[in-house]
Amino acid sequence: MVTDIAPFLDIALFITTCLALICGFPVAFTLAGTSLMFLGLHLLLGGDTLIGNLPARIFGSAMMNETLLAIPLFLFMGAMLEKSRIAEDLLTGLARLFGARPGGLGLSVILVGAMLAASTGIVGATVATMGMISLPAMLKRGYSPALASGTICAAGTLGQIIPPSIVLVILGDQISTAYQEAQSALQQQAWANGNTDFVPGAVSVGDLFAGALIPGLILVVLYLIFIGVAAHLKPTLAPPATGGLDDAESGADLLKALAPPALLIAAVLGSILTGLAPPTEAAAVGAVGATMLAAYRMPADNHRVPETPIAGLLAALLGGLTLGGIGGAFIGEGSSAFGLHVAIGAGIGAVVTLAAVRSGGLASLSTRLSRFERPAILAGIAAFPGMLLVPVLAPYLAVLLGLGVLAAFSRSWRAGLLQPVSRSVFETTAMIFSILIGAAVFGLVFRDLGGDDSIAKILNALPGGTVGAMAAVMLTVFVLGFFLDFVEICFVVVPIVAPILLLDPTVNPVWLGVMLALNLQTSFLTPPFGFALFYLRGVAPVQVKTSDIYRGALPFVLLQLAALAILATFPALSEWLPGLIFG
Repeated sequence: MVTDIAPFLDIALFITTCLALICGFPVAFTLAGTSLMFLGLHLLLGGDTLIGNLPARIFGSAMMNETLLAIPLFLFMGAMLEKSRIAEDLLTGLARLFGARPGGLGLSVILVGAMLAASTGIVGATVATMGMISLPAMLKRGYSPALASGTICAAGTLGQIIPPSIVLVILGDQISTAYQEAQSALQQQAWANGNTDFVPGAVSVGDLFAGALIPGLILVVLYLIFIGVAAHLKPTLAPPATGGLDDAESGADLLKALAPPALLIAAVLGSILTGLAPPTEAAAVGAVGATMLAAYRMPADNHRVPETPIAGLLAALLGGLTLGGIGGAFIGEGSSAFGLHVAIGAGIGAVVTLAAVRSGGLASLSTRLSRFERPAILAGIAAFPGMLLVPVLAPYLAVLLGLGVLAAFSRSWRAGLLQPVSRSVFETTAMIFSILIGAAVFGLVFRDLGGDDSIAKILNALPGGTVGAMAAVMLTVFVLGFFLDFVEICFVVVPIVAPILLLDPTVNPVWLGVMLALNLQTSFLTPPFGFALFYLRGVAPVQVKTSDIYRGALPFVLLQLAALAILATFPALSEWLPGLIFG
């Protein structure tokens, strides 16, 4: 009689896990702990297990996955820009352009959100920053609290669909794995039918970035149209701004506000879409570029800098690279010995510098260096595009870039900016990867219990074939978004349903990934657990009620669903650009 429950363990595991997550238990421990409980019951009933593959999946598939390395780098870029005043300058500049017309401030918030989305991709940073800057100004000028709150929350969530985006990075990795599984199954099926000409396809995060660009811009246009129409039909909802923000502004000031995010967008997104760099390397460029931009905007300080760290870093780098180059070029021990030579040189340089500082020979080195920080950072920023446009000068420009990077990190460290940024990145990265490990346990146990087969039977039994299955998956993801975070849905739901949907050759993996990303974006705006609503509630003035925030978010949720319907009707909107760029 006990074995009668065995066929239902997979569904029970899924429901139990979702209920535990909704109750607020820690995600990673819930995924792993609940799975191990059901695995124990499964083994007691005489079942087999794949849990022995867990170390290989964690250390082989996850921790060695270079795509996931883009997550902490993009997080670092967003956290660094959050501490700068780029968003404030952008909002002020665009508000002065649009503020004199009804709904002008709302239009400015949407445009700023789109630019910050293409620069950072971090929802919490964007919503909190614009909530502190623009919400008091909008309320002061007579905006409806609901419309103002909804506009800020919606603008902040654009970072989930406009690349670069953490959602797209995680989804890209999951879709890539699911597509490989589906292609392997289709290849075996083709070979069984005597067709040996079948060539498996592949999809990357870069494909997803390119595919999400046009749908993201369509969503921005829908937001702008809604605010413009609402302000035109009822001007009291969004009256024109007078004074302050809409004063005349020179072109130079506007250029100064627009140039930093434009440079970062060109460096990160441009390098991916033009094929110059994959997402991970582009994320590294973005992290360094964000640090340089933030450091350049910092005011100069007159505090004395500890000499040993800066001088030791410079000497260690120069000594290590010099000895490494000598060892690699003349000793000829190969690239594996290059690192050893660098390490030896770095140690020698650090010891020599420490001795010199102790004797007072370099006592004022840091003070002298600080005078050249801003010029060095500016030269480094200018050197990066020069390296791409003038390859002959690349070695010399690389020196300028290196000095600019050193100066930027030195200034950020002295200003107390580098430490909190690094801490927040470590915390968020640890959270994401712990969920990844918990999801790996869940996935293996769910497969042990026959969950993959059960989900496949359910989806195949739905009317409408692939269209019906796709609609059911989208509805499930939308409902789960009311209660679960996007990371949990990406790691738990997508690996289960994506391989099944992708078995249909007519389902484009890029289109599926963008559809899921656009659907997951609604989870930030849907009460009761929409994270954008919580972020804004934390910084909103007391006169803004929680009910105002919820009412203001509702029209933008409907606009997101409208964008989802448009993309479902016209899949070419997500397929055309990746095909044009990557072939």
